[in-house]
Amino acid sequence: MVYRLLFGFLLPLVLQPSLVLCNPPELKVGFYQYTCPYAEVIVRDEIARIISHVPSLAGPLLRMHFHDCFVNGCDGSILLDSIPGLPSEKESEPNLSLRGFGTIDLVKAKLEQACPGVVSCADILALVARDVVLLTHGPYWNVPTGRRDGLRSVKDEALNNLPPPFFDATRNLNQFFVPKGLDAKDQVVLLGGHTLGTSHCSSFSDRLYNFSGTQMPDPALDRRYVLRLKSKCRPGDTTALVEMDPGSFRTFDASYYRHVARGRALFTSDETLMLDPFTRDYVLRQASVAAAGGYPAEFFADFVASMVKMGNMQVLTGAQGEVRRRCGAVNQMRM
Repeated sequence: MVYRLLFGFLLPLVLQPSLVLCNPPELKVGFYQYTCPYAEVIVRDEIARIISHVPSLAGPLLRMHFHDCFVNGCDGSILLDSIPGLPSEKESEPNLSLRGFGTIDLVKAKLEQACPGVVSCADILALVARDVVLLTHGPYWNVPTGRRDGLRSVKDEALNNLPPPFFDATRNLNQFFVPKGLDAKDQVVLLGGHTLGTSHCSSFSDRLYNFSGTQMPDPALDRRYVLRLKSKCRPGDTTALVEMDPGSFRTFDASYYRHVARGRALFTSDETLMLDPFTRDYVLRQASVAAAGGYPAEFFADFVASMVKMGNMQVLTGAQGEVRRRCGAVNQMRM
């Protein structure tokens, strides 16, 4: 295994997916080499500073890129604020629990000081996602950049395009992943991002108290885990947070799969990965590596490939869209 020192951590190198995946021709690694040569260093240093003070932001910042890309592509639309008469994606129920918008604003401000009007908010999201994974001991990868920012953000479009945690994995795959060019492997790999962060009890409380209207817990959940979750999540609780990867929720590793394999996944979408032979085999394979304390080489390489693949979805490039000066608003109001 080859290692490199980044962010003060000795971390394994991972083969770059650009060797095997085709990026849109307008996206390329090092897009800002001449227009803003220190762009990625600025992002890296600011994120490292912020995560050192607020490590709990790593998970939300990773998911922000996911939530952005699944709604009309990776165009930074998740960052736009609502305007009178037009609530934005931020106001949609799946996005209400996201945190870290202020972090993106801080990164953008640093970049605007160095290179005004050059680095898009959509690219910032992709770079930040990579950096928080690396900062939490996950893999490093080269991020293809060159995305432009979208000009619209509509609340209902987020609701209709983001896979909900209470759907089963097969329904989410067919309804949300496949239409976007992602497959079953991408799904089981990207859900591995749940190794970072926490969830509000309201996202899974039906599995504890009233699964499918039965007034009983979900029988797929480990009984002892149900009791532990009930001690933290009272009926109707909308504020309490629970670790998605108990004991390792601030470290990017494969231990999430151990919980899925043991009936301790918080979400129906995660638990039902065990019902499909392909995704079940993947879960069990990664769970075995995690249980043995081994290096999750397969998962890390797969996660890199799926993140780049997701980051390529429906990107705006060239003269499309714009590069916002402020991530929360388009540069000029358009009718």
